[in-house]
Amino acid sequence: MYDKVSWPDEFHPRISAIYGLNDIDIDAPPEIVWKLLVDAENWHTYFPPENQIKITTGTPELELGSEYSRFTVGFTMRCVVTEFEPFRRLAWRTSVDGDETRSTAYHGWVITPTSTGSHVLTEETQQGEFFLEEIGRKRPGAVYDYHQDWIERLARAAEAEAARQATSTGSQLERLPR
Repeated sequence: MYDKVSWPDEFHPRISAIYGLNDIDIDAPPEIVWKLLVDAENWHTYFPPENQIKITTGTPELELGSEYSRFTVGFTMRCVVTEFEPFRRLAWRTSVDGDETRSTAYHGWVITPTSTGSHVLTEETQQGEFFLEEIGRKRPGAVYDYHQDWIERLARAAEAEAARQATSTGSQLERLPR
């Protein structure tokens, strides 16, 4: 059994209007998956829809307390990293710029080491009128579809990086004197 997101009470799926869960097995170690997830300003290199990310707290990568903005699904959102356990757990709280209903979302990632690499699970809950209208009514199933695409592209990027590192290590070993 794999771990799931550790939900703050106000974001638990049982009280949320919208909930999505996606998971995948990746043939790459947790360290490689983690590096791709915390490098938010470069998510677009493997997941083009996330091409407008800016960490606003001055760090090059996400860390506990990092704040960042993202333009996604047609809206600017503000996010704050609320959970950060290197190589294992990452989560953030989201609000939407200009949303007078104060709708919120919570997105978590859980990485579990496996015998062949990593199992990655991502879950998100959304609450409030903004998300009900923009996602629930106008785009039913969008949370699942968006995150499925993201997690599959993350898997391909992580596996490609693991293969690149294995090839590089192999090449270095071949050059050692025997």
